[in-house]
Amino acid sequence: MSVTAPGVLGPDARDAAIGSLSGTAAGDLDVLVVGGGVVGAGVALDAVTRGLSTALVEQRDLGSGTSSRSSKLVHGGLRYLEMFDFALVREALEERGLLLTRLAPHLVKPVPFLYPLTKTYERPYVGAGLALYDTMAALGKYDMGVPRHRHLFRRQVRRIAPDLRTDELTGAIRYYDAQVDDARLVMTLARTAARHGAQVATRTKVTGFLREGERVVGVRARDLENGRDLEIRARVVVNAAGVWTDEIQDMVGGRGALHVQASKGIHLVVPRDRIRSEAGFITKTEKSVLFVIPWGRHWIIGTTDTAWDLDKAHPAASKSDIDYVLAHVNTLLNEPLDHSDVEGVYAGLRPLLTGESEPTSKISREHTVVTPVPGLVMIAGGKLTTYRVMGRDAVDAAAHSLQTTSNATVRPSITDRVPLLGAEGYEARSNQRVLLARRSGLHVARIDHLLGRYGSLVDDVLDLVAQRPELGRPLPGADDHLAAEVVYAVTHEGARHLDDVLTRRTRISIESFDRGTEAARPTAELMGEVLGWSEERTADEVDHYLRRVEAERQSQAKLTDQEADEARVSVPDFFEDARGHRSTT
Repeated sequence: MSVTAPGVLGPDARDAAIGSLSGTAAGDLDVLVVGGGVVGAGVALDAVTRGLSTALVEQRDLGSGTSSRSSKLVHGGLRYLEMFDFALVREALEERGLLLTRLAPHLVKPVPFLYPLTKTYERPYVGAGLALYDTMAALGKYDMGVPRHRHLFRRQVRRIAPDLRTDELTGAIRYYDAQVDDARLVMTLARTAARHGAQVATRTKVTGFLREGERVVGVRARDLENGRDLEIRARVVVNAAGVWTDEIQDMVGGRGALHVQASKGIHLVVPRDRIRSEAGFITKTEKSVLFVIPWGRHWIIGTTDTAWDLDKAHPAASKSDIDYVLAHVNTLLNEPLDHSDVEGVYAGLRPLLTGESEPTSKISREHTVVTPVPGLVMIAGGKLTTYRVMGRDAVDAAAHSLQTTSNATVRPSITDRVPLLGAEGYEARSNQRVLLARRSGLHVARIDHLLGRYGSLVDDVLDLVAQRPELGRPLPGADDHLAAEVVYAVTHEGARHLDDVLTRRTRISIESFDRGTEAARPTAELMGEVLGWSEERTADEVDHYLRRVEAERQSQAKLTDQEADEARVSVPDFFEDARGHRSTT
């Protein structure tokens, strides 16, 4: 397969996108999307599948911000049900069913949770809430995709979750939601958009807007990899920059009605054997909701919900944050966890819409679309689960602008009928898992792992192993991942730096106690073979990654946000860091 084939985000594809965008004639591009998170990728997919010429630019990597640092849940949101935000919950549950059964069954999987009950009166109250939750999902436009909830007595809870403290419980209710590797969802969305004709250019930073009178007609941008300045013209620019929304509004003179409050949420990753349970847990804390989420051979535990006004690119988890999460999860467990059990820590920022002074945990996750000036659409708020609805609404607003200026007819959204790459044929490939294992020489468990990451695209990864059998070996220090996955991340998934692979294409950086330091050198060497890195460049990438890991460890030992932020920002992104370090070429 050619590296410039549709849907393949290899190095040549990025170069072709940059070349095409920098040479775009006025009016040739219908929609330019700014922001490569889940919303931006969803907007690009929606626009291009309506027949609009579309491009997406992202200043770092796909999903490098909020969209790779979530709780990794696709859910309706029980907390919003309690806040009587029924419309949001119903919408999110419909999207959950759509993703589970039609759009991305290879990426989105059901996951069981226990809701522990400590008081007798809680059972009818919580039970009624979960009955409503399931009913909303069952009555939606798409299949529910998960089993219904079930009431459990204390004896049943002990069998399912031996390490859950039951001495003060009256029982629990088991219910189902769904989970996804959020970074892989974003990357797959972008690849699907590219498959349908969208241009995707990462490491491309918007520095200003092109104007004709009041109207926005494109952007000024900088190719951060090559230091080139670009002018990209488009009939409509859609800003999907999340927590950077206010900064984008400033570029148009502060014109806009959106005000985004960044709320920090941190998560801990611990080995699966530290908590014996067949299901996750959910409980409320005084500030947020605590999730204990099954995640392969690990648990993800979070989260916090606190205002953040420091560095938005690298939010830092402090020791106080980690202590807070450990203290609350330990109220649920027979055997308490401590810092030595923590494999990984990550922090992300939720872009919450606000116009009032109120705690971030009380701000709704509804999204808003505005057109502050002609030719510019801005979207903010929302949640991972409803990315498709947000994309549809943003393109609807862009379509109105296109129809007003050019009398063009823009077709309705069809993304509820566009499976993501890897979905089509996934069920058949899953049925053939034993055959695939036999042909490839890999264990069936390894095939299952690959199917859950690539779906029917597993054939592309297995082809790499067939051509180069050494790529069928696990990475040193990261047994869950094959060397072939690194090569594929570069040739097909848009990875350009070591960080991209260890942090987002895989989750090695949070799923190993050494944070991926042992895997860093072998991974960089595999990437360098494809990208043509010199030995010096390979060493730079490894050195930067090791320093980033150390900066994160230092930040997680600090008591305050301010101290944690200062420690973390000491190591910026590679392309920024390289200017004051060694050459990136």
